[in-house]
Amino acid sequence: MTKKPAPPAGPRKAQAIPSFALYGEAAAPEQHQLHVEDVQSRSERYQWEIDPHVHHGLYQVLWLQQGAAEVLLDEHRSTVQGPVALVVPPGVVHGFRFAPGTDGIVLTLSAQFLLEGEFQAVGEAFQALFRVPAVLPFEDQVGPGGRLNALFRVLLAEFLQPDSGGSPVPVWLARALVWHLSKASAQGQQLHNQRAYQHQALFTRFLLLVEQHFLEHWSLERYASRLGLSTPRLNRLVRAERGVSALELIHERLTREACRRLIYIAAPTSRLAAELGFEDPSYFSRFFKRRTGQSPQAYRRSYENER
Repeated sequence: MTKKPAPPAGPRKAQAIPSFALYGEAAAPEQHQLHVEDVQSRSERYQWEIDPHVHHGLYQVLWLQQGAAEVLLDEHRSTVQGPVALVVPPGVVHGFRFAPGTDGIVLTLSAQFLLEGEFQAVGEAFQALFRVPAVLPFEDQVGPGGRLNALFRVLLAEFLQPDSGGSPVPVWLARALVWHLSKASAQGQQLHNQRAYQHQALFTRFLLLVEQHFLEHWSLERYASRLGLSTPRLNRLVRAERGVSALELIHERLTREACRRLIYIAAPTSRLAAELGFEDPSYFSRFFKRRTGQSPQAYRRSYENER
């Protein structure tokens, strides 16, 4: 019975990380300029699992058209679903566990690819694409994803032609792919930055609303509605920014205000409770003690004793 290989793991500490030319093949001083193969042709031999390894001097793009994979890129793990492109610069530890039957293509380029031919036109795109390892998802199999898939399929067909060794077509197609992937990577980063800005702007609007209405004890639903969000999405927004729920942030603001008034305003706690929006002074006392560990009166006395 054949033992199933372990899933992709982090970099091994007890032994050196395997280094290959193509996976399972010894690294050679003279690397091919370009190699193309489908995912199944190699991965199926290893029960669809490629253990963590590195390539030195080789640049890879793994295109998954259909199927799923668990991916390791250095210390980063993720699960991806096709269509997606995985970019692997030289020296990056990578491993994959593919869902059986995953349909994809692996493009491998050597540093020689940079030197031969008129590469200047796409040199910047190449450097930008392989600057860091990346996962580039595509929303569907039409549009950019569909065009990339068509290019990969044509490239594979051209590479497998018996006379492809003397043909410039595979190199031209590989350069076209690098160009398109670099463009998609830049657009993805721009979209990420735009979303991050929108995310921050929404959070700032929430903080302003809290500042204006926390004494009115607005419900989360009301805050979310004013922002055009659902309550769960509002909570996700606040957790991403502060690591707490939206209600916790509101209660933090209310507690800070209660502490300030207890210290600086010489008024009965019942009156302060009303000013803070609490109809029942005893409920305010329970709320404050739960938040600070002290009753309002004890908190005020402790501050007076420290003066």
